[in-house]
Amino acid sequence: MTQMTRRAPTRTLRPLQREVDDPFDQFFGRTDGGAQSISAVWSPSTDLVETDDAFRLHLDVPGMSADDISINLQNRTLTVNGERSSERTDEREDFVRVERAFGTFHRTFTLPDAVDADHIEATYDDGVLTIRVPKTEESTRRQIEIQ
Repeated sequence: MTQMTRRAPTRTLRPLQREVDDPFDQFFGRTDGGAQSISAVWSPSTDLVETDDAFRLHLDVPGMSADDISINLQNRTLTVNGERSSERTDEREDFVRVERAFGTFHRTFTLPDAVDADHIEATYDDGVLTIRVPKTEESTRRQIEIQ
């Protein structure tokens, strides 16, 4: 005799969905049904521009102040560190979705030999940190006249 069993398709897919979600939840720090925990791994998006006389780094760090960011240079390694705080104020709030990352970050950039480390400048405006790294006089591009 053949026995027939009725199954709800969503009931059999739930364990599979949990199996797929678990590694992502562990990596991204999600807890309590998909809301992100207090700290997350993130790294600001960065553009690097080279001109004839300098390099410029533009880092997107919205929601931070200049006091939240530190820039260090050691040997030829430029390091940018910072921390963006969570806006979560009420622990009783149940976040349905959290996409904005917060927590600490650091980015490191190896500079070429021909930069003027003594004249590096940084500005912060509208959520964008700009670091200007001037080139040395010897390394700037110049036009050679053909004789």
